[in-house]
Amino acid sequence: MATQHPSPALDTPALSPAYPMANPGYGKRVASEKLPRSTADFSLLPIRERYVAGFIDHLPEGASMSVKQLAKQLPLYGQQAISSALTALSVAGHLRRVRCPAGAGDETRWVFRTFWSRTARDNEWWTTFLAAETSTETATIKAPSHTPNAPAQAQAQAQAQAQAQAPTAVPQQRTPPPAPAPATRPAPDATEPTPSPAYLALARLGRNDHRLTLSADDCATLEPQATQWLTRGVSTDYLTSALTAGLPAEISSPVGFLRRRLTDKMPPRLPAGSTSPATSTPTRRILVECTDCGRLGRPEALPDGLCRPCRETHSNGAGDLTPAPTGGPDVKAHMANLRDLLRSV
Repeated sequence: MATQHPSPALDTPALSPAYPMANPGYGKRVASEKLPRSTADFSLLPIRERYVAGFIDHLPEGASMSVKQLAKQLPLYGQQAISSALTALSVAGHLRRVRCPAGAGDETRWVFRTFWSRTARDNEWWTTFLAAETSTETATIKAPSHTPNAPAQAQAQAQAQAQAQAPTAVPQQRTPPPAPAPATRPAPDATEPTPSPAYLALARLGRNDHRLTLSADDCATLEPQATQWLTRGVSTDYLTSALTAGLPAEISSPVGFLRRRLTDKMPPRLPAGSTSPATSTPTRRILVECTDCGRLGRPEALPDGLCRPCRETHSNGAGDLTPAPTGGPDVKAHMANLRDLLRSV
């Protein structure tokens, strides 16, 4: 967890009554029991991070946690600054962005959540917590659905049997009048073939994010590659999630960008005997999303909520988010605080 020298912070803005809530099952989730709020909360964070953390801490359960919505409510900082602050809060141990599958069969979808802890937690604590959340998701899927009691069920079966044995009244047939001569009409157009699941998944990308808008020809061009993903056992939701994670700010050629992702992220082909039986319950594993680029991975593979490339970038660049050593003057932390002060002016 990152530590910084205490610094004064701007007052947390009041929560707008119009602040949007996420769809059910999405948005902010409180990850741990919290102590009462105090003025010392987040006091070791830089000004910007402390400001953003104080606002997030006051958001209700299920509130939208998108960078766009947070930036609308916090006018002192733009979307890029909010994104950087969330990355710093992830490294400091206050949040983790995750994705987990919900539903079953063809109804399975990816749910996006942001777990929040007012108390800074280390990587071991987050790994244990998310493992428990994975167990909870699996137990929910395995729980048997409620069934009616035996007498009611027997009565329903008896009623169905009686209805099946009862004679069915057949209406008296009447001789229909002669049909008029059909008018000459043009031949109807041939029915268009039903698009494949891969084609539909590609066509819907632009509705979710305008940066990935494809034409009909683009979808037809990429359809064979997307179909190859589905033949390797992944769902259309998995395909969509892999193509939309961590998008850059601008995409000049959506078809070229997606062709590269379909090639680079192609899932492995599993042996014929390695697939689990259809009757087994799948493990509802929670995947951590890199707070910086959106790449998915297991909790233990993304310490501080960052993938390896992003951790290396932050460790080698000016925005070093690794814990500062204790004792003696910390020039690097002091310079970081000065930069935050300049940004807030």
